[in-house]
Amino acid sequence: MLYWMQLLKPGGVVWYKSAGKAYYLSEPEYHEEEVLARASRGDREAFGQLYERYAERIFNYVYYRTGNLHDAEDLTARVFQRAMNHIRKYTDRGVPFSAWLYRIAHNLVANWHRDRSRKQEIPIDDLPILPARGDHPERNLVRSQEQDALLRMIRTLPPERQNLLILKFVEDMSNAEIGRIMGRSEGAVKSLYHRTLLALRDQLEDQNLSLEGE
Repeated sequence: MLYWMQLLKPGGVVWYKSAGKAYYLSEPEYHEEEVLARASRGDREAFGQLYERYAERIFNYVYYRTGNLHDAEDLTARVFQRAMNHIRKYTDRGVPFSAWLYRIAHNLVANWHRDRSRKQEIPIDDLPILPARGDHPERNLVRSQEQDALLRMIRTLPPERQNLLILKFVEDMSNAEIGRIMGRSEGAVKSLYHRTLLALRDQLEDQNLSLEGE
């Protein structure tokens, strides 16, 4: 007699048949609203799907901000622990879950820097590179052969400007998304972005690099 057994895995469902062979049938689409609703009711499996979706991105963001592998791992764990503890309070009022999550990471990293009262130098050779997500001129620049020089310049900037450029270059975020994370208006982010570009322009040109503003 044949019967079906449901096995769960991160991000989907696989069905197996008990006739000596296993058959993959289908994996449902990821619907974040549904997953969030389940997670907010305490469904740990649903929260695990959110973790699988965002953990690598949050870790890379934190590592770029701290330059320390151990601290990045610890802070990433704390981001998701805090998110799990407070996910019932999350409501989508024009702020997507990803921005809410990055906001938690932003605040924890800011506290990390304040606790140490120093600017961490990032080992360029060890920087993690996120998979490309579309054709974006600024992302392509960071991933080009000149990325080392550009990143060395970025790490000399004040933490707020470093954060802005990491979100812009590495995470490929819009000014509106960055504003939600940094707690600034879209206009304020755009203004800060252009001031930062002007500050870097001469250095970039000296090394035969270019960076286009929005």
